[in-house]
Amino acid sequence: MPHMPLASFRSPLWALRPSQAFPRSHPLSTQSEIHGSSLSRRNHEAKRKRQREKQAALEAGIALKSKSPAESSKAWTPKEVVLYEIPTEHGEKKDVSGVLPPAYSPRYVEAAWYSWWVREGFFKPEYQTRLPQATGETFSMCIPPPNVTGSLHIGHALTVAIQDALVRWHRMCGDQVLWVPGSDHAGIATQAMVEKQLWKERGVRRHELSREDFLREVWKWKEEKGGEICKQLQALGASLDWDRECFTMDAGSSVAVTEAFVRLYEAGLLYRNQQLVNWSCALRSAISDIEVESRPLPGRTELRLPGCPTPVSFGLLVSVAFPVDGEPDTEIVVGTTRPETLPGDVAVAVHPDDSRYTHLHGRQLRHPLTGQLLPLITDSAVHPHVGTGAVKVTPAHSPADAELGVRHGLSPLSVIKEDGTMTSLCGDWLQGLHRFVAREKIMSALRERGLFRGLQNHPMVLPICSRSGDVVEYLLKSQWFVRCQEMGDRAAQAVESGALELSPSFHQKNWQHWFSHIGDWCVSRQLWWGHQIPAYLVIEEQTKGDREDCWVVGRTEAEARKIASELTGRPAAELTLQRDPDVLDTWFSSALFPFAALGWPQETPDLTRFYPLSLLETGSDLLFFWVGRMVMLGTQLTGQLPFSKVLQEKLRDGNLDSTELVIAAATQRKDFPHGIPECGTDALRFTLCSHGALGSDLHLSVSEVLSSRHFCNKIWNALRFILNALGEEFIPQPAEELSPSSPMDAWILSRLAHTTQECERGFLARELSLITHALHHFWLHNLCDVYLEAVKPVLLHSPRPRAPPQVLFSCADIGLRLLAPLMPFLAEELWQRLPPRPGGPSAPSISVAPYPTACSLEHWHQPELEQRFSRVQEAVQALRALRATYQLTKARPRVLLQSSEPGEQGLFEAFLEPLSTLGHCGAVGFLPPGVLAPSGWAQASLNDTIQVYMELQGLVDPQTHLSLLAARRHKLQRQLDGLMAWTPSEGEAETKRQQRLSSLQLELSKLDKAASHLQQLMDACPSPREL
Repeated sequence: MPHMPLASFRSPLWALRPSQAFPRSHPLSTQSEIHGSSLSRRNHEAKRKRQREKQAALEAGIALKSKSPAESSKAWTPKEVVLYEIPTEHGEKKDVSGVLPPAYSPRYVEAAWYSWWVREGFFKPEYQTRLPQATGETFSMCIPPPNVTGSLHIGHALTVAIQDALVRWHRMCGDQVLWVPGSDHAGIATQAMVEKQLWKERGVRRHELSREDFLREVWKWKEEKGGEICKQLQALGASLDWDRECFTMDAGSSVAVTEAFVRLYEAGLLYRNQQLVNWSCALRSAISDIEVESRPLPGRTELRLPGCPTPVSFGLLVSVAFPVDGEPDTEIVVGTTRPETLPGDVAVAVHPDDSRYTHLHGRQLRHPLTGQLLPLITDSAVHPHVGTGAVKVTPAHSPADAELGVRHGLSPLSVIKEDGTMTSLCGDWLQGLHRFVAREKIMSALRERGLFRGLQNHPMVLPICSRSGDVVEYLLKSQWFVRCQEMGDRAAQAVESGALELSPSFHQKNWQHWFSHIGDWCVSRQLWWGHQIPAYLVIEEQTKGDREDCWVVGRTEAEARKIASELTGRPAAELTLQRDPDVLDTWFSSALFPFAALGWPQETPDLTRFYPLSLLETGSDLLFFWVGRMVMLGTQLTGQLPFSKVLQEKLRDGNLDSTELVIAAATQRKDFPHGIPECGTDALRFTLCSHGALGSDLHLSVSEVLSSRHFCNKIWNALRFILNALGEEFIPQPAEELSPSSPMDAWILSRLAHTTQECERGFLARELSLITHALHHFWLHNLCDVYLEAVKPVLLHSPRPRAPPQVLFSCADIGLRLLAPLMPFLAEELWQRLPPRPGGPSAPSISVAPYPTACSLEHWHQPELEQRFSRVQEAVQALRALRATYQLTKARPRVLLQSSEPGEQGLFEAFLEPLSTLGHCGAVGFLPPGVLAPSGWAQASLNDTIQVYMELQGLVDPQTHLSLLAARRHKLQRQLDGLMAWTPSEGEAETKRQQRLSSLQLELSKLDKAASHLQQLMDACPSPREL
């Protein structure tokens, strides 16, 4: 369907590749993204050099300046690309018997999986009825059909990422899921592209071919180009049922479109009439409102337009004198930005209360070009304080003037033809000229006649055809229109009553406003590519006297002929019918998509089972042009709303001016000197879902996607560790039988249960940002940063405890299933390598494995334990801060904990080993309440009742460190003094200044405390030994 242009989807941000393996001679190979193995060696050497420099700095006692997460993130350098090269037939399951590559590589992970998913039928609702977790419920959606005209863009990626996450979750939950794929024929856009191609390759214009020959060229182009969109959707991992793919020009859609047109006509909701329409002279067709770009002009602006030999100036107000008939020295000056329409003027209008013209009411004016008499009319719609307060009335070329003309019974004069040239009504001197060439001749004529009164800059909004770049004209055309008022009232009532839910809810106000001001919908398009209107002109009746054209509508010509016979009383065989050559607006067929794709107007099993759809998710720019029309036609033609819930997301289009774009491009080159990195489908999907795009603009950055790629690599390395820890002989226990044997095991299982609860809550609320946050926090901060580090020494115990490997397996299994709707390729690749649980059939793919539920893991959830361990983590942070302050790199100092509350000691006793491991310290003990700490030990307070002491005696050189601390303190003090000298401001800047002041004061306090401890050490031991 037509879609507002957004950023290009074909950025190297991620690789759009079919998920098909290509046989190679070696089972695993690596390729550098740019320079091959030599780059790999240089990267390795550079990394070792950085490590040596960092170690030397630490040993020299140089404190590294703290940075924000964004500042401290590693700069991207090209990585080796690992390829999956085990010979695998298209549709065969990927070979996962080998070891995991040492690092995450998107191309390796994404290879081969999609074609296997499709061949196995995992995405078909028929398959899902056989799942053990089948619920009997249905969940159905249709993809907003992208235009067949080219490639998907990042806006499509956002829609697909959100929809596929929801679809995959429902499928894993056991619902019978149908997600219908499709593409839109995009009438104007496709025809324009094919016409350009024909002219470029063969030098042929459309009208030099027959309609049939041209349509054959379009279908040929569609078959060649349409497949690219399917490949992109597959590369995105979209779990669509491809056997039900729908194209808005296929046979089924054509039947539905014809049936809809006939039914609307029979219901009195379709009629033919002459009205003003948006007209593209370059395309020689009416266009929809969404194809009209409103371009603001600050003043005089020159534009090059198709078909016009020279640039045309816009943003100018021309003042023209209309002489008052019978009074040679009296005139009314009118301002216009469109002097080319002067030949079509039929009156001049003023406000009835404008005292400047009261004495002229009812008088006649002389047309400045033709000399014909025009009435001076009064109308309250005229704004007396704009310009001269007098406006020319051109009903045939202005929507506002058309309404005014109807009120005053003025006959319109059409002076611009379909091709943008002037009509015969303009006279021989203008007839056949391009309208903007005629503009200059008209201006010259006004000057010659002494009726030109000036030219000045005038800010304005110019309507531009987004398809051709031409200025949109308003022309009177006989077209087919859909009456929208009655259907629009029902659509508005559906939202008001709650039968139709719009999310975010602020769209409801716009919805009600749009439908309360809705006009009739012009559905005629003067194209060849599209659904030809099933209406026929009865030729004989057209020639009879002054009778209006006789049109009949039918599903077939035979049906139309029969209706014409009944209408005219003449035998059908004697009638000559001529089918309307126009086609229907693309939005007409798009509006039928939710039910036409399921087989309507036939009562198919799919229509019975899956209509109405469970949900519609699409961009907010389509709320009225597509969503609103689907609701109107769906309700009218099926008697039901096509869906009960609509989710709207919005990707912010680029909004930088040219100067900002240059700066942004320079910054991007600095951040990514080797080009935008290939981050992979999973990273892109995860980033898009993490924004919580429903209801707010989404500003996507490459750095965010790159961060998600790093997250993928973290998960990859975690699974490499877990699989190595499990070993070859590991046999998983059933999850319900797993009982943690240590507080750390209980803590990570509790965190896993909490994460499952958050994911479930996010999916139910359709707030995907809640899910991405919960998963990121669990995998990165709970599992990788804490549990895996804490369990490493435990796994070295002899005999090896049996519980930790079982806990590791459950974390991997459940964690990957939680992740699967968002990162399907990575989750499948890693989950397939986990050993199967004994007893009972396991799911063949993670895409149809049961999604973890909060209730099934509730027995693991221990909020009190998590609260206790959070105190342990505070102690870990305090110990790490002390180590950083005193720059202890290798030493493992002893630690003492002291609490003034007797019960608090037990809080830490269960976690002494992980506290030692995570704090990078030696033995951890307790100091009785009231006992003084040993001399020379560093001290930090966790709160009012708990103190942490770390041994420094013999581990640091006080004299060296005191000088370094003094230098550091001097630097921070200068920063503090500078901030204090600033004049206090307001708003966000002042808030940030106060935060920075607090941070500096806290850091200075820590340095003073550290200096005091070091001084004590010097006094106690002038010549310390170093370990």
